[in-house]
Amino acid sequence: MSAKCGHDVVFDGQSQAYKRAIWAVILLNAGMFVVEIWGGQMAHSLALFADAMDFLADAATYGISILVIGMPLAIRAKTALAKGLSLSLMGLFVLASTIYNLFILQVPEYTTMGIIALMALAANLLSVLILYRFKDGDANIRSVWLCSRNDAIGNIMVMLAAGAVYYTSSALPDLLVAGLMSSLFLSSSYQIIRQARAELITGKAAGNSNRLQSD
Repeated sequence: MSAKCGHDVVFDGQSQAYKRAIWAVILLNAGMFVVEIWGGQMAHSLALFADAMDFLADAATYGISILVIGMPLAIRAKTALAKGLSLSLMGLFVLASTIYNLFILQVPEYTTMGIIALMALAANLLSVLILYRFKDGDANIRSVWLCSRNDAIGNIMVMLAAGAVYYTSSALPDLLVAGLMSSLFLSSSYQIIRQARAELITGKAAGNSNRLQSD
């Protein structure tokens, strides 16, 4: 579904098809959080741990996205703004963890990394396919799409890191991927926050115009 749908109205998620898609993606994300948090502990992989936290955050924010569908633009934009800020915090946390682990350099177990990353990639590609036709819309809708896209990219990077750990017998590839994922989180949060702020300004301008007309 396009953002414009042939006119100037931006899709805000008010369709049963979109709500069903979101619930399917919530279940996928919650399930993969459990799998990856276990796998990260077993493999001693910071990249898997970062991806697991992303799954958890996505499941929570998708649930919030459903709650605000149909609410006024200002509320939806503020919700997206909060999600963007939380994504920034997650990116900073992963970045700080990466820097901290540079001094530990515990070599991850690459087989577990690779298998779980492949499972997560399959789950995320399915999520992307489910959400693709809803990728354009308001800041709340776009934040859902960006989170799903980030997960798929992150899983590919974890798989590459597992292969690099195997060939180098070093923890550095795992930490490098964790660092790259943190930058992806920060980049997406910037996009979400920028669009949410623009929608807040638009909503305020529309509200002021309506008040002037009523006066």
